[in-house]
Amino acid sequence: MTTYDIKKLLSENTYPGRGIIIGKSSDGKYAVSAYFIMGRSENSRNRVFVAEGEDVRTKAYDPSKLKDPSLIIYYPVRKYENKLIVTNGDQTDTVYESLKEGGCFCKALRTREFEPDAPNFTPRISGMLTFKDGDFTYKMSILKSADENGSACNRYFYEYEPISGVAHFIHTYMHDGDPIPTFEGEPERITIGEDIEEFTKLLWENLNEDNKVSLFVRYTDLATGETKTIIENKNK
Repeated sequence: MTTYDIKKLLSENTYPGRGIIIGKSSDGKYAVSAYFIMGRSENSRNRVFVAEGEDVRTKAYDPSKLKDPSLIIYYPVRKYENKLIVTNGDQTDTVYESLKEGGCFCKALRTREFEPDAPNFTPRISGMLTFKDGDFTYKMSILKSADENGSACNRYFYEYEPISGVAHFIHTYMHDGDPIPTFEGEPERITIGEDIEEFTKLLWENLNEDNKVSLFVRYTDLATGETKTIIENKNK
């Protein structure tokens, strides 16, 4: 089983797009979740992450320059009871509402598909942590176009039991391009440390300087439920 170096994955890829990381810290004490966004257009780059309690939303940095908010303004992070939802679009709300109605992560995402942004057909990537009895489990998903024409949607789901020092990383694109090639394969297995400041710095410094926009990282103490969150925004 291949384990990747997240520093290498990010530093050698100018445009992984949007990415989700979920795993367990190396000391076994924390559930770790992270989400970043990147942008090539002025509209995509005109964003910041804003915390709202335990939730996070995207916001236009300069509202006067906001053109089409449909695919760039959303809640990437929402908490519902003992579950933390992290996604790259408004499917966060789809999962949240489904949970409220007694549904589940997979059932909710089966009602959604990739983004309608031809010719890229950006995948919808999602993750959810479920906390219970001093530990957690997590799921990840990617909804992506079956072909270059957006003819059909393929939906993939992954379920994990946490291992200390291990996380999984899924992102929307393989690398930059025109159109941008969709992520392929399973979420990438990476190593993860115990210090939130160090991990945040590692991610932020290795995302491409021209294209990175915002980063969210949260460490949840499995013994107490207390959280520590760091948000980095290129626009300040």
